[in-house]
Amino acid sequence: MAILILYILLNVVVVAFFLDEILKKTNPSQDILYSFNGYIIYYFLMDLLLRFQMQELPTLSVRPYLHLRIKKHQLINYLSLTSLWTTFNITPVLLSLPLLIKIVLPQQGPAQFWGLLLSIIGVTLSNHFFSLWIKRKVNLNAVWMLIFLGTLLLFVSLDFYFKLFSISTLSAELFTFVVASPLFSFLFLFIAFLVYFLNYRYLKSNLYLEELHTADSSHKSSTEIPYLNRFGKAGDLAGNELKLILRNKRPRSVITMSLMFMFYGLIFYTNPTFSGYAGIVFCGMFMTGIFIINYGQFMFSWQSAHFDGILVSKVNAVDFFKSKFLLFTLFSSLCFILTIPYVYFGWKVLIVHFVMFIWNLGVNTLLVLYFANQNYRRIDLSKGATFNWEGVGASQWILSIPLLLAPFILYLPMSLLGYPEGGLAAIAIIGLFFMFSREIWLSKLVKKFQEKRYLIAEGFRNK
Repeated sequence: MAILILYILLNVVVVAFFLDEILKKTNPSQDILYSFNGYIIYYFLMDLLLRFQMQELPTLSVRPYLHLRIKKHQLINYLSLTSLWTTFNITPVLLSLPLLIKIVLPQQGPAQFWGLLLSIIGVTLSNHFFSLWIKRKVNLNAVWMLIFLGTLLLFVSLDFYFKLFSISTLSAELFTFVVASPLFSFLFLFIAFLVYFLNYRYLKSNLYLEELHTADSSHKSSTEIPYLNRFGKAGDLAGNELKLILRNKRPRSVITMSLMFMFYGLIFYTNPTFSGYAGIVFCGMFMTGIFIINYGQFMFSWQSAHFDGILVSKVNAVDFFKSKFLLFTLFSSLCFILTIPYVYFGWKVLIVHFVMFIWNLGVNTLLVLYFANQNYRRIDLSKGATFNWEGVGASQWILSIPLLLAPFILYLPMSLLGYPEGGLAAIAIIGLFFMFSREIWLSKLVKKFQEKRYLIAEGFRNK
């Protein structure tokens, strides 16, 4: 990681040194400083998205400090200030400083130089503390993630799709005004302080939440889902696995990634190149089956820490597998419902999405569970998903081949003959066939599991 970070920073320094030449070639008709100012908001929007996905939350166990004479605000300030040492905060300064020294300082003067630099630092700090605040809110309620991503998507759509305003023009005019009035830069620092204070207030209210919480066995878990009770033992197992997902970092990131894929269609369906059935089949398979693909490829590894307990408990293997099917069905159905608004791009989009929804439930669920019997790698649930290759083995790479190619093997021959609807019908028929014959394939999966279960358990014990 250190080598990777140093390599990225080296690239940033090289780009920064030649940034004036790059801007001169990309925007020859514009003043270099005006062109630079036009990209600042774009950069920080992308920076915010990357922070949301990759930046780790600073953590501190406060229990050892509770009996010491340390005030709560000192602990909060420690958490906040130590989090500043991150590549995300260094990069904007490294990227802009050479251009400010070469262009702004000699042409505009030191006041304008410091004004623009302080503005960039202020926006950087605002992004930093806002990303920490929103990620903490998302950890408590995933609705905040939808609000955050939806707001960013709306903001970008108003520029690129609806053409109601230009982010580039807004950015250029705003920071050109900072150059003209350097004192205006203190407003950005004030905004950064307000975001810091927002994060401070949130931490002050929640800092001791987990440490002071006492479990009360007389109350049901907040993740209890009465709907699952009707499915018997399989429903109980599915409910327990849902709790595992919600309580641990890496499986929870699968939910985050799955929800982000719901915007996948905006990339494809707004591009005429992918308006045909083949593009919709590809996109529909991922959007309605992203949870099956992302979560299913590590099936059984999610429970590697307590897999021995599953083997010696009164958990029937059939119920164990049925709980997986139930979990896949619930999340895939939710994903399909979330993609219904894409009917805006035509009824054929909704029809193809429904066909791929059937395919995912009928075929892809069986594929991922079959390959789960070949996966012997454990996973530490507390670790994040970014740059984490734990649990990834040959089975994941092999699994990707039938997952990606199988529907097109059915679709493309009919499409090449001029009957794309026939290809879709073939996909739907095969999907329905495997759905209605699931009990047959379930028995085969259970039999294979009984043969492999001790090898899987042995692999999970190897840390």
